[in-house]
Amino acid sequence: MRHITATALADWLADPAQTRPLLLDVREPWEIERAALPGITAIAMQQIPAALAQLDPARTTVCICHHGARSLRVAMFLEANGFTDVVNLSGGIDAWSREVDPQVPVY
Repeated sequence: MRHITATALADWLADPAQTRPLLLDVREPWEIERAALPGITAIAMQQIPAALAQLDPARTTVCICHHGARSLRVAMFLEANGFTDVVNLSGGIDAWSREVDPQVPVY
């Protein structure tokens, strides 16, 4: 599994030559209402096992949470279930807010 910084993810998403990954936000709905990246797929961490069939194991998947711990656990779970290209956003949405887009609220 790879890890990516918020600034590196921003660069990736801004590059039209790059294939856009699935941005899998595993936070709770109230957290996503408070702060989120555009274009995410929101599935709370505890719902991931039941939603596994909805996800493409061959697609690059960037896991996102508040600070990076829950998303790391989900990323490891995805890899253990056959996902071949999983990336964890180090520092989570908090790092995105502080390093990339201050318009995304910090909570």
